[in-house]
Amino acid sequence: MRIVGHGVDIVDSNRIARMLETHSDRFLTRCYTEAERAYCQANPARQLEHLAGRFAAKEAILKVLGTGWSGGIAWTDAEIVRSASGMPGVVLHGRCIDVAQRLGITDWWLSISHIRTHSIASAIAAAALP
Repeated sequence: MRIVGHGVDIVDSNRIARMLETHSDRFLTRCYTEAERAYCQANPARQLEHLAGRFAAKEAILKVLGTGWSGGIAWTDAEIVRSASGMPGVVLHGRCIDVAQRLGITDWWLSISHIRTHSIASAIAAAALP
């Protein structure tokens, strides 16, 4: 396996709070899949942390892909999922699938950490050796 890329992002929870206050459901449906929203909203006391963590993870994933939010990529094209053990994972949709296939990405590692005020995420993608 060879590492294709590594992306890191940090998000201020106050930024997410402002987006929720200003744009509410429009922000949530634009940036998060239905499953992501359900997970984050299941624990109201930590909702902002979970939303900020997923926001940071999506940014980190796009840094790996080298695209940013251009070329028709939507926020929901990078989905953050959880395994039964709680480990975060990546499921790509739409244009993100095309970019990942072009780069030969076969595996992802994702880490998300958060405190009340900030969230950070690290994404690493790997491809099979030629």
